[in-house]
Amino acid sequence: MAEHLFKDKFRLDPDGKKFDKVTRIEATSENEMYMQLDVATEVYAMKLGDTFNMVLALTLNLDGSTDAGYYTQAGRKTLADDYNYIMHGKLYKISEDSTKDSNGNSSTKVEIYASFGGLLMILRGDPSCAASFQLDQRLFLLIKKP
Repeated sequence: MAEHLFKDKFRLDPDGKKFDKVTRIEATSENEMYMQLDVATEVYAMKLGDTFNMVLALTLNLDGSTDAGYYTQAGRKTLADDYNYIMHGKLYKISEDSTKDSNGNSSTKVEIYASFGGLLMILRGDPSCAASFQLDQRLFLLIKKP
């Protein structure tokens, strides 16, 4: 089975910023992760209140084997078969942000930035979710609605 770097269920929050054929959505997950994601809404429609499952993976191969750098539908089953919207891109920045609340308690959040052919993603939350990510990593983002 292909290993997922990240998997969570999100609920679409505000109606995102709209560009020509692309919408920047904001969503919060069941595990308190925050995400901004540019979605080609002309291809995959999303609206306020939608819930969706999102996976970040290194490969579409179900056995977890390394990807060849391109995708061919060679009649074999892949991770993509279970999802409706798939993008391939590159992780270009990982950063941490520490803040203190009014009681003096500090909180650290990690931010993961990726670009999928110019469509951007920011994933923000608990630093433990970033343990498997590396700078310049190639990623597949897969989305499906339940």
